[in-house]
Amino acid sequence: MPPAPASICLLRLSALGDVTHVVPLVRTLRAAWPEVALTWVIGKGEHRLLEGLEGVAFVEYDKKSGLAGMRALRRQLRARGGRADVLLQMQVAARANLLSAFIPARVRVGYDRARAKDGHGLFVNRRIPDRPGIHVLDAIGSFCEPLGLRQQQVRWDLPVPVEAREWAAAQWPADGVPVLMISPCSSHVRRNWLADRYAAVADHAASRGWRVVLCGGRSQLERDTADAIIAAMAAPVLDLVGKDTLKQLPALLERADLVMTPDSGPMHIANAMGSKVLGLHAASNPARSGPYSDRRYCVDRYDAAARRYLGKPAAELKWGTKIEHDGVMELVTVDDAIAAFERYRADHPA
Repeated sequence: MPPAPASICLLRLSALGDVTHVVPLVRTLRAAWPEVALTWVIGKGEHRLLEGLEGVAFVEYDKKSGLAGMRALRRQLRARGGRADVLLQMQVAARANLLSAFIPARVRVGYDRARAKDGHGLFVNRRIPDRPGIHVLDAIGSFCEPLGLRQQQVRWDLPVPVEAREWAAAQWPADGVPVLMISPCSSHVRRNWLADRYAAVADHAASRGWRVVLCGGRSQLERDTADAIIAAMAAPVLDLVGKDTLKQLPALLERADLVMTPDSGPMHIANAMGSKVLGLHAASNPARSGPYSDRRYCVDRYDAAARRYLGKPAAELKWGTKIEHDGVMELVTVDDAIAAFERYRADHPA
């Protein structure tokens, strides 16, 4: 075992799916070095999701606070003990790169040159290995390698309070009826599927005896999308859009047998909670950013999108290329999603 640093600071502000990917790295660090002081600089909403994660001191940074917020963060970190032995700089956006300059650390670990951008290399002095073709979670997990560790196990155990599970349990009876939960919206609008197509798959599931549940946040987009799905459906649906908190969301997703969603935060939270995911992919590559544990029930139209919008097969694209073009998700058909649903049913007979 390599010698333990006294303190490690993690910098990953957003988004919900990405911070979920960081949790196994936290587990790896704590398993190797139980006494190490871990501080995580994180966004406000992401902190709400992960609040209570044992062995981690969270420090929030508000992206709207600009340089004043960065200076305040530096003062806060100094009050907590000053310079960290190690900074894991796991976000390459320009704001995060600049913010990292306000975090004093001796060793500053960042991305390899292929994935670095916006001046990322100016703020780090060690880099993770360049391994194209791996999942985002594995790339994040490799941040322990410059410290002499390897992430051998992927474990989440997200901090879900008892009262959150009690709330989720109260939303529908535990009567043995399988549940298709639909989380229809990503924060990237061009990754979102069409409401009438969600409705068609939901009606198909209901015709097979499934309960259909809608979930989502409080944005107007999510409310409008849910309303359009409900209006297009013939079968009844339980509408929980805007009714849960970020602490209740993992407990809610945990109760689903199958979660249908585009590439989104709820996709990765559902996977972390052990639920199977019917992922809808055309704008992004499921091999890179799909549900980490099991992609058997995903729809993959990424190659078709590459050929239509970029004029080449997906195999010839740079790893991580996103194809967020208008209309790209129309490549995912109702038949595609119903076929994925039926694959799940075949593997999990009642």
